[in-house]
Amino acid sequence: MAMVKPSLGNVMLRRSVRDFAQVLREALHAHQADDLDGAERLYREVLALRAAQPDAMHYLGVLCHQRGRSDEGVERIRAALKITPRHPDAHNNLGNIHKECGRPAEAEACYRRALECAPEHHNALGNLAVVLEVQERLDDAFDAYGALLRQAPEDARGHYLMGLFLRNHAEHMEHLEQSAECFRRAFELDRRNLRALEALGVALYALKRHDEARQVYRDWLSREPDNPVPRHMLAACGGAKAPPRAGDAYVRELFDGFADSFDEQLLKNLDYRAPQILTAALDAVLGTPAAALDVLDAGCGTGLCAPLVRPHARRLVGVDLSGGMVEKARIRGGYDVLEVAELTGYLQAHGDAFDVVLSADTLVYFGELQEALTAAHAALRPGGWVAFTLEAMDGDADRAELTPSGRYRHTRRYVERALAAAGFSHLHLAADNLRREAGQPVAGWVVLARRTAPLPTCPRGESA
Repeated sequence: MAMVKPSLGNVMLRRSVRDFAQVLREALHAHQADDLDGAERLYREVLALRAAQPDAMHYLGVLCHQRGRSDEGVERIRAALKITPRHPDAHNNLGNIHKECGRPAEAEACYRRALECAPEHHNALGNLAVVLEVQERLDDAFDAYGALLRQAPEDARGHYLMGLFLRNHAEHMEHLEQSAECFRRAFELDRRNLRALEALGVALYALKRHDEARQVYRDWLSREPDNPVPRHMLAACGGAKAPPRAGDAYVRELFDGFADSFDEQLLKNLDYRAPQILTAALDAVLGTPAAALDVLDAGCGTGLCAPLVRPHARRLVGVDLSGGMVEKARIRGGYDVLEVAELTGYLQAHGDAFDVVLSADTLVYFGELQEALTAAHAALRPGGWVAFTLEAMDGDADRAELTPSGRYRHTRRYVERALAAAGFSHLHLAADNLRREAGQPVAGWVVLARRTAPLPTCPRGESA
């Protein structure tokens, strides 16, 4: 006998009498499972059943931000807070949206309201410390990190954040020693926090405790032999042969894990300037912006270059190996197209497609530049410009080396030779500081070069 299917009328009747609390539980479960389509549909069903349900409004606001509709997200959470004004999680999440949209003062106000409602809200206190640091109020930030550790001494995130703060603003070796201990404690408290373990290795190497740094990565690799991060970092510390470039698996693992905190970590490292100085150098050769160029942001990350280069772009394409970073770029907006792909392969597949290829702090993960630059030359139209940043290596040699940070640095001669071999001309290479790390400036190269346009062909019978 054939199965009798419920009629649409029966389904709608059942839906209309459903308990909104059950639908909300289903929505939260879908949201936690990253089923954003299902979660949004269910949150809206809750609001159809009970129009002013504040939890559905709050979490739908969070979801809207995740989907790149941050303004809508802000309005939904504000509406929820009109109904439940002393909801600390809602204040904290509203602060997170402001923080991720580059509005630290607004974020600070939200975190302070969360703490007024719940003084022991550890996430809000940690987030407050972060935005104070972003605003370069370092004494206030240090006090907030300290308060977090006193309130929650077993909170791994608090130890990790304090370690980053001490490392980023180190004024002497004692600060680096303290940061290493914070990273060690963070990993002891949360064995899933592999970023703390990586940071511990980097801190130990900076303290010239090279054998200890290598042992951190060896131990990690013995537990996870297929993990590309300790394998790459062991090579960076001189414990294995350096690869010609960072492997795709390492880059993807690194930046997918870093996506949620990438902007705040870079921007609070003080003076992260690669996007600004690179696009300023481009402005000098491109002239007055006319929104007339096809531009590729190669290694777009979270999209920090998009608002800076957008005035020149008729079409702005972003590509990155990390899907997590691309999702953050999608939220920031400004791109016409965003794709997840390996940089060199993408360039090779798009010949004569772009007028500008820029790459801020992406080629620092390439030791050997030749293949990527040759692909960039082919992806450019005649007369087009490639623009990128690298970490600088002193000396007259033609060489590149992998550093304990996991990134490569290059000499001027190496860069000039690689560009010439790829077919570029009109080289502009300037020294500048890209960021600060462990309290010290990171020296870099800001590089521009051009794919030369062919000379016009003379009509037959005429001389040039």
